[in-house]
Amino acid sequence: MIQELHDIQAAAGATFAELTTKEIVPVSFGNDAEAIAATKQGVALYDRTHWGRIQISDSDRLRFLHNQSTNNFNILKPGQGCDTVFVTSTARTIDLATAYATEDAVLLLVSPNRRRQLLELLDRYIFPMDRVELTDLTDTTVAFSVLGPESTQLLEKIGVTELENQPYATHKLINFAGMEVRVAVGSGLATPGYTLIAPASDAANLWKELVKAGAVPMGDRVWEQLRIEQGRPAPDFELTDDYNPLEARLLHTITYDKGCYIGQETIARLNTYKGVKQELWGVQLSGAVEPGTAVTIGEEKVGKLTSFTETESGFFGLAYIRTKAGGEGLKVQVGSVSGEVVNVPFLSS
Repeated sequence: MIQELHDIQAAAGATFAELTTKEIVPVSFGNDAEAIAATKQGVALYDRTHWGRIQISDSDRLRFLHNQSTNNFNILKPGQGCDTVFVTSTARTIDLATAYATEDAVLLLVSPNRRRQLLELLDRYIFPMDRVELTDLTDTTVAFSVLGPESTQLLEKIGVTELENQPYATHKLINFAGMEVRVAVGSGLATPGYTLIAPASDAANLWKELVKAGAVPMGDRVWEQLRIEQGRPAPDFELTDDYNPLEARLLHTITYDKGCYIGQETIARLNTYKGVKQELWGVQLSGAVEPGTAVTIGEEKVGKLTSFTETESGFFGLAYIRTKAGGEGLKVQVGSVSGEVVNVPFLSS
């Protein structure tokens, strides 16, 4: 079923690569500049099928997830959703996920390289009395994101009007051209848009319909560039055992008054005593530099570069910077390259 989708994408100029997690993704459609322009002036279409989709069902599902991650699940009603961070017992980041609550389940959209780890983690915390069931839906579903200022108009063309101006992660199951598609507010980036989740059997048809409605296909390379430019932290780069959600500035994912959950004591202590020693920022760079390079001011190390990309307006990276060193506007050295610390939209929201 996914092969049919890949055939259509290949016919549209897609080149593919295999991730370390074995998923095959369209890296580029040979139209990177056009795709970037579409995210700013029109609408781009990104295939997120390689991301994980985990369903948590049965009557204890909200209480269970409430106890496993940073956001407040107990207040979620069907049709609502939120971003949340899964952390270790010492509040080190594992993944930034998006949750969608339905009538009888919660669907988690998780990073490709964290799906198996999260399945194992969640399974480990289900106790015999818990009425919780985990199902990995990754192979039986697809996920696409449309992003750009014309996203709402594109959805109107396919008959979806109820989600305009709705809060982030609000979602609805619609019937479109004979396909059952869950449409949710939010593109996964700071760019406005929507995320669509559908059965894998409808993958090729849904992709074709979205392109027909005016979406410009966009490969993983452009997504990665936008992710870094906009400041969405990613596992293995910004989300690792070295950092916690406060340092990653994922403040919109943390509910401080929700009670006990894994990592809660550490996060509460850091917040109460202003114990955040470093924070994630964008860095405008004068040249190319490898992730992992130290960020310095004079002889003093003040941080570390975690991601790097080249954009149409120059070189750009994400870095953790010591809070005492400063923030926006700070002039730094990254290896042999000069840089200036800037804010990024994903972490400003």
